[in-house]
Amino acid sequence: MTSAKAKGEPSPSDYALTTEAAVETAAPDLPYLPPMPRDRSIGIALVGAGGISAAHLDAYRAYGLNILSVCSRDLARARARRDAFFPAAEATDDFERVLGDPRIAVLDITTHPDVRVDLMRRAFVAGKHVLSQKPFVEDVATGEALVEEAERRGVKLAVNQNGRWAPHLAYMREAVAAGLIGEVIGAHVAIRWNHQWIAGTAFEAVDDLLLWDFGIHWFDFLSSVIGDRPLTVRAVAAPATAQIVRPPMLAEALIAYEGGQASLILNGAALFGPSDTTAIVGTRGTISSKGPDLGVQSVELHTEAGVARPALKGTWFNDGFAGTMGELLSAIEEDREPMNSARGNLASLRLCLAAVQSSRTGDTVSI
Repeated sequence: MTSAKAKGEPSPSDYALTTEAAVETAAPDLPYLPPMPRDRSIGIALVGAGGISAAHLDAYRAYGLNILSVCSRDLARARARRDAFFPAAEATDDFERVLGDPRIAVLDITTHPDVRVDLMRRAFVAGKHVLSQKPFVEDVATGEALVEEAERRGVKLAVNQNGRWAPHLAYMREAVAAGLIGEVIGAHVAIRWNHQWIAGTAFEAVDDLLLWDFGIHWFDFLSSVIGDRPLTVRAVAAPATAQIVRPPMLAEALIAYEGGQASLILNGAALFGPSDTTAIVGTRGTISSKGPDLGVQSVELHTEAGVARPALKGTWFNDGFAGTMGELLSAIEEDREPMNSARGNLASLRLCLAAVQSSRTGDTVSI
């Protein structure tokens, strides 16, 4: 009897009905942990004491960074944040006082975009380096102008894209950068979480919440592995049956670039079975992660040699926040461009804004 292979017909493994177990190999040692400067004494002020500021301050405390001031229009909130994390720091509602403090070299501006642009410009004039909350700005032209102004005044401007130092995303990015999977031909993210915690908060007023405020993390990650190569994006957003918040809780985007594609699928109305999966497919291998949430993720690197399963340290919250500030401080110390520079972030911003435009118009949008 002649076998299927002898006839040139597909075998069960060709149909992916069966798969042989891969050989276990050692995981490559990659620099995925949050970078830190040699000198952690550089003075930092946190501007804006909203909800996310606790994650910033907790990370900075854990990594021994030097917070000298917490500034907010609401002095009581500034004091509360100061007392909880850096009791020796100053709490103030006077932004000009912060700008005039010669001990402070870096401002971590965590406010909403409507006031952040003016604060950044005033910081540049005062000669301060800036870490801006994400999304960096609401339009590319404003972002380009801020980048040029910072460069003209000789200060560094970085963006708090903290997902870049989530352990699983950072390891995958470094694997791609090291050439371990060859040329990237596919980058795919699928997330299902219940994002309806936004009910009754300011986030509920954001029309394009999933693709914009939430999605910018993953558009930035996709940009970090495929570079400034996207040609077009087609995106949709729609409300889910029985969702309890105003913005659409379903969104997806398909990105085309020469020789490859990327996709982002977001389900913010999944009440049960939370899941977060990412896969980067290359010409020489695939690296992927999976888990129920940001804090629990396992990574697998599949190549011709077999499968490697790195044991990663840390979590996105709050090691990712330490990474964004640590990278800026390291760049200042070494006088170089930070990996999370605002100039580099413009590519992520263009991609994200194009997806929002596509979801609104129904058209495929060129980048």
